[in-house]
Amino acid sequence: MTDTLTPVLTDNWDVDRAWTLAVYEAGGGYGALKKALAMAPADVVEAVKASGLRGRGGAGFPTGMKWGFLPPDEEGKAPKDRYLVVNGDESEPGTCKDIPLMMASPHTLVEGVIISAYAIRAKNAFIYVRGEVLHVIRRLQAAVAEAYAAGHLGTDIHGSGYSLDLVVHAGAGAYICGEETALLDSLEGRRGQPRLRPPFPAVAGLYAGPTVINNVESIASVPSIIGHGADWFASMGTEKSKGYGIFSLSGHVQKPGQYEAPLGITLRELIALAGGMRSGHELKFWTPGGSSTPLLTGEHLDVPLDFEGVGAVGSMLGTRALQIFDETTCVVRAVLRWTEFYKHESCGKCTPCREGTWWLVQTLTKLEQGQGREEDLEQLLDVCDNILGRSFCALGDGATSSISSSIKYFRDEYLAHLEQGGCPFDPAASALFATEGASA
Repeated sequence: MTDTLTPVLTDNWDVDRAWTLAVYEAGGGYGALKKALAMAPADVVEAVKASGLRGRGGAGFPTGMKWGFLPPDEEGKAPKDRYLVVNGDESEPGTCKDIPLMMASPHTLVEGVIISAYAIRAKNAFIYVRGEVLHVIRRLQAAVAEAYAAGHLGTDIHGSGYSLDLVVHAGAGAYICGEETALLDSLEGRRGQPRLRPPFPAVAGLYAGPTVINNVESIASVPSIIGHGADWFASMGTEKSKGYGIFSLSGHVQKPGQYEAPLGITLRELIALAGGMRSGHELKFWTPGGSSTPLLTGEHLDVPLDFEGVGAVGSMLGTRALQIFDETTCVVRAVLRWTEFYKHESCGKCTPCREGTWWLVQTLTKLEQGQGREEDLEQLLDVCDNILGRSFCALGDGATSSISSSIKYFRDEYLAHLEQGGCPFDPAASALFATEGASA
């Protein structure tokens, strides 16, 4: 495993006007599309399978295999329209890789969409972007317009006989729409709420047609796989987690930002690339894949950041949103803030998530203010257990991750809140506790 960066998706981010078609094509852009159009669609699917590309949206499911789940056309029946949907509803706290990718190099994604849609034989594709990032939506729309004008989109693309229409859709501004079936409902004009499965989207997705839903980074990785070959992509990363990925470092490091590296790099190596922790401080806890993944501590600095390595220590690689916190951070307050987010963003469709997140916030608030009891920790874990695996979608599961893991690693800090009657990281509360302790 190497700690060197492997800029592929981020390679042109520092190029002047990288978002324009002329600059993208000058760097070899859309060359992979022409190569793909000369291949059979099934061969493009096989190339993605052979590369070992796994979904970059969090779950890590093999992308080529997901494409292969689309049902074959039935003999004697008119084939159903197939759809490709790109999930750009990046809304989870700490996750910030897809929006800069779409902003800096939108044509990378557009080219990936065309190749991927060709591979699954879809004639219509959609990029679903969270509505708040209007500047990104406008940039994507401009890139799509450029692609149409250049003949990369539309009817009979480059004389291949293949046609594709691509729509950039502004989302409804809700975190729940990042869940793929809620995204489909939102895209169809309904309220964004998860669907009961089966049927799965591959069988009955958008407009009840066979649908593939992939993350922005997953689709944006496809042109490099076709352009350089599956073996090139598979040569990076680890045995079961192939390729490169964008690691988003935020928080208490010297140089927060996007670091594109092979899967399997460690946090220790990434922190070194980011200039180290902020001066005079040390790592306390961190999230490997955003706020919905169980947090880890300094003892996990050398865990390989791949799907298997992070899973082996009880967390998830997720979106590789590495939020770094030093010893000045109150873990209880951080967990409370995350839980308030999940309570607010719950769609309310299922009881465990709707009611459970409300109770989690109430209990955590009391604990953070030093007004709870030690028994509340067990109540928290019990509520988490009743949410986990019992919700329509993964929002409920994600809401429990930071709570259960923080109690596992920082139980003493929760108890310190009760002993001091408030947060020990609050100077006023700490001073009061010191005074009362001295008088006692």
